[in-house]
Order: sequence, then C-alpha cells, then structure tokens
Amino acid sequence: MMESGFTQADMAVIRRAYAKQILTLAGITEDSRLEAAFAAIPREQFLEDPPWTISRGAGGYEPLPSRDPAVLYQDVLLALASHRGVNNGSPSLHAGWLHALSLREGERVAHIGAGAGYYTAIIAELVGEKGHVLAVEFDPELAKAARENLADRPNVTVVEGDGAQWPREDVDAVYVNFSVERPAEAWIDHLNREGRIIFPLGLPRPKPSPWGGTHAIHGAGLRITRHENGLAVQWLNRAFFVCAEGELSNPGQERQALQAAFEGGGIEFVRSLIWRQTAPAGRCWFTGAGWALCYDEIKS
Repeated sequence: MMESGFTQADMAVIRRAYAKQILTLAGITEDSRLEAAFAAIPREQFLEDPPWTISRGAGGYEPLPSRDPAVLYQDVLLALASHRGVNNGSPSLHAGWLHALSLREGERVAHIGAGAGYYTAIIAELVGEKGHVLAVEFDPELAKAARENLADRPNVTVVEGDGAQWPREDVDAVYVNFSVERPAEAWIDHLNREGRIIFPLGLPRPKPSPWGGTHAIHGAGLRITRHENGLAVQWLNRAFFVCAEGELSNPGQERQALQAAFEGGGIEFVRSLIWRQTAPAGRCWFTGAGWALCYDEIKS
C-alpha cells in the first residue's frame, strides 16, 4: 500500500515540476504538449506496489526506502522485471526521443516493447482521442499489467506478442524500446509517408548482465523518416537498452560487421537507410543483407 504525505493537488504540482525538469534535462526548450503529457500521467500507476526498486546500472538494483510516490518523480530507472533487466526507462531519454518523434493529434502509433505501459500512456496523450496506440509487449506478465493499466484508454490496444511481427497495419510512427541488430521488416513496411521510427540499434554483450538481462554493449538511438524519395536517418544519442527477445534476439550473420562499424565510429554522420536496394559503394557506415546505413542525404 502506498503512503504519501502529499495531497492529490500536491501530487499534481509535483508532476508538473517533474515534467518541466525532465524536458530541461533532455535539452528541450519548448514542447508544451509533451510537457503536459508527462505531467498528466501518474508514474506510480505503472509500477508494482512498493517497495520500489531502483536501477543503478552496473551497480545493480537496490530498494527505495520510501513508499511515498512523490519520490518517483525523478530522472531514475525503476525496475519492472529486475531479473530480466527490464526497467521503466529514463524519463529524460524518452522525453528527448518522443520530442524527436514529433507526434501529432490523430496519428496512429505502434509502441513496440511497451512494458507496463507508462510511456504508452504518454504517447496516448500526445495522439489524443482521435489517434490510436498499438502497444506490443513480449513478456506475458508485463503485457497483462499494461492491459490493466491502460484499460481506461479507448485509444490504446495492448497486444502480447513478438515485436518483430507488429504493426500489421500502416501507422504514422513506430516507437521501439529494446535494442536490436537491425530494424524489423514490419516497422519499415507498414510506415506511412512522412512516418517516423525511433529505435535503438545495438549489439548484445557476450554474456547476460550480472544485474539481470542482456544489454547492449554498443548502441545508438536512430530516427528514420520515410520521405517520397527514401528513408532519412538522424542519430539521436548513445543508448544501451535491454536487448530484444523473440525473433529479433537471434544472432544475425552481420553481427561482426556491425560490431566493426560501431568500433570504427561515425554513426552520428549516417543520413539514410537503404532498404532492399543496392547500397552505394564506399558511402555506407554499415552494409547488411538487404539494408545499409549510409552517409548520403536523401535527395528531395
């Protein structure tokens, strides 16, 4: 049972202050809609009952001594399934990425790796009643929790399934919250014109992390935008998410080449994704089977 020394009105003020702080930490000078969405969603409703567990990264997990939900409104990682290294991710990182995703009211979004639904709820606020969010979660317990947590939101559908296989209808945006070695075909193939994808590209550590799960040893957040003449890429930042499960967890034949690309540096200069076409020789940061990340800008 939660214990709080603050009234509901106090908690609303705390969430407003938290939202402003998180956007500032993310380097966002103005995004009133995103700030309002962060302020509107009670983070504690998407976590198990206290005591809560905080992630210290390589330092492992430790319990929070307070049962007051006010302490949750910080830029900290809170465990969802610590034995698997799955957390309610960094608010400032997600604020930065959701700002980059530039969601508009009425859009259709696939949230892949939705966890217990906290960031799904924020996305649902951004797209509004006329929009729709498909939340896909691989873990049965987390999918059940997300379904319960989001039951009061008619613009959200929760699916327990493999994120590689969704969406199955066209969407305006795809938001992925686990590390992969390549984007799934469904994410690209079901993206509308001017649609955006944000996902963490990364390579798994050779062994599971001692604090739970397997995390990326190299990683970067990428935004892909489908234009009429191709797929533009923007590097967002370094990002070390827990690695994919299911189909996308299978090691690809390209792993060594991708590792070499990361170790060689320069991903921040990638500007385009070549998909099912021949990649230009000598112009790519990485070339795989049927796809490549290249330095050339998309021609308008």
